[in-house]
Amino acid sequence: MIPMEETLIPINIIVGDRSYRLKIRPDEEEFVRRVMREVNEKILTFKSSYAGKDMQDYIAMCLITYSTQSVATQAGSFPADFQERLQSLEDQLDKALE
Repeated sequence: MIPMEETLIPINIIVGDRSYRLKIRPDEEEFVRRVMREVNEKILTFKSSYAGKDMQDYIAMCLITYSTQSVATQAGSFPADFQERLQSLEDQLDKALE
């Protein structure tokens, strides 16, 4: 079996003004490049909307945007009856502790 280190490929990505070298699995390359393209487009959007900030601010705004979208997506992934089931469990625990 080939060690995991040997299956990684080096790629260069650019975030804002800087280049970063990453080692990723070959099957991840398309995804990473697509995400980085989206990140850089978002940074350019922030640059045009909030002139006068520095690159650190634009990257931070981008990070906040993606983080909140990720949390919102995860929060929406619970089953529709999740709250009811949680309340039922809580009621059962309350009865057991009485």
